[in-house]
Amino acid sequence: MPEVRIIPDRGEFIDALRALRRGHVMVAVQDHAERCVIDGSMVYHSAPTLLRYGLVKPFDNPQGFPGIEYYRLSREGHDFAERALGSWRRRPLLERLAVRLAG
Repeated sequence: MPEVRIIPDRGEFIDALRALRRGHVMVAVQDHAERCVIDGSMVYHSAPTLLRYGLVKPFDNPQGFPGIEYYRLSREGHDFAERALGSWRRRPLLERLAVRLAG
């Protein structure tokens, strides 16, 4: 049986957490939440993990477009992002580069 990774692309996941922690919003077309946009960049793999673990939560955007869902970090997501980003920064540069190359 193939191994199922909880975080398919760890570099993308860290980038998504960093952008969301800065206050950016994750935007998804309804029924297609597996691929989203954060700050103009496509998020190909991380959205399902962010949603599954409650790290982001939807919010109502009255100025938004119909059929579009908007998400921000949840309280748990803020706590998790702080720990994950701190751990990421403490890793050696070569390790971070290897993780980005390997996914």
